Amino acid sequence: MKRTTGYADAESDGQLLTLATQALGNVLVFEYPADAVLSRFFREHHVLGRRDRSFVAEWVYGALRRLRWLHRLCGAGAMPRQLLLAWLARGEGWPMRQFEGLVSDEEYQWVKALKAVELAEGSLAERADFPDWLCERLLATYDKDALLRLAQSLNQPAPLDIRVNLLKTNRDAALGRLRKDKIDAAPCPLSPHGIRIVGKPTLQKYALFLDGSIEVQDEGSQLLGFLMQPKPGEFVVDFCAGAGGKTLQLGAMMRSKGRIYALDIAQKRLARLRPRVARAGLSNVHPILIEHERDARLKRLAGKADRVLVDAPCSGLGTLRRNPDLKWRQAPDAIDEMVTRQKAILEAAAKLVRPGGRLVYATCSLLAEENDAVVDAFLASHPEFSPLSAQDILERQGIAAATDERLRLSPVVHGTDGFFAAVLARLA
Repeated sequence: MKRTTGYADAESDGQLLTLATQALGNVLVFEYPADAVLSRFFREHHVLGRRDRSFVAEWVYGALRRLRWLHRLCGAGAMPRQLLLAWLARGEGWPMRQFEGLVSDEEYQWVKALKAVELAEGSLAERADFPDWLCERLLATYDKDALLRLAQSLNQPAPLDIRVNLLKTNRDAALGRLRKDKIDAAPCPLSPHGIRIVGKPTLQKYALFLDGSIEVQDEGSQLLGFLMQPKPGEFVVDFCAGAGGKTLQLGAMMRSKGRIYALDIAQKRLARLRPRVARAGLSNVHPILIEHERDARLKRLAGKADRVLVDAPCSGLGTLRRNPDLKWRQAPDAIDEMVTRQKAILEAAAKLVRPGGRLVYATCSLLAEENDAVVDAFLASHPEFSPLSAQDILERQGIAAATDERLRLSPVVHGTDGFFAAVLARLA
């Protein structure tokens, strides 16, 4: 994303570069998620206009995606400003004239020399811009060429996908309105409810968003709703609802008839769900705060739910296009602890499914230990559940996703975030 003259709301391009350096330095502490750090930074520096905030965010995220490569270019002890200049020079491809007057003479010569640096090929992890441990774990699923293709796709910015709320409008009508308002949009290739928008327009104050006609939701996430396939009048549980993006989709698919229990352990997340439910025009969503997966309140739901979704807390490594800091913030020990928690959550959620009901286990992870291993262990100890084919379920709804019995989405093949899902039926 190249900066050109005429867009600045800050005093100068030099000040913008200084602020971007500060923002990157704050993120590189890796104490909090990058999006939260940037949100706080922009609140503290409200003089930045929308375009300048966009530049800062893109520069920071670009550096995060290619951080290992940048450290090889600059040296292991490189400071945030050096990393940022290296990203602009080598990642964004700025010509030297764009650095004139922007940096000191010493920095100018440093950047000029950096442009001529040729690196040796490096290890597979270095070429992928992954930490060594993540590369090793992914090699259990991908061969070297496939892993590099995956890494390259994860190192690209994600598109902006939205989901149409069928209680309010339909996809053709929403597309027509978006195009009328000069927003470049097209149908998502997989989700019948999805629209992909070119660029990054601000939607929070857009009419279709404010009236609940659209919600931001990755196309891969939308497919989980079609695996659930809820019907009006059913009793559905979203076991790890979070802020409720998939809850809203399920409610709309049910035409706001029946009942959805949106469970979560975080009061703040459920608080964000309530206004979204109202905006979407749903009356069948019931947020419930639970302390943990063993909460006594879950006992009264045992064996009653027609469908249960477990979008399990996970490493989030399938979302690296949006959250590139995750590959640097995660650690092997944390993944192992996550797997233990995932197994406990799936075990608890399964108890809510009635005979003949459906259970969907999903993650936005690419790691086999969070996906197939969890499901395989569950099936081995629960003969009352049997797998259903995700591909067959989607194809019956007109969705031709290249997958198999278990849903496996990737940005390489599907253009979505990385998602995994297994559909299990409780025997009647």
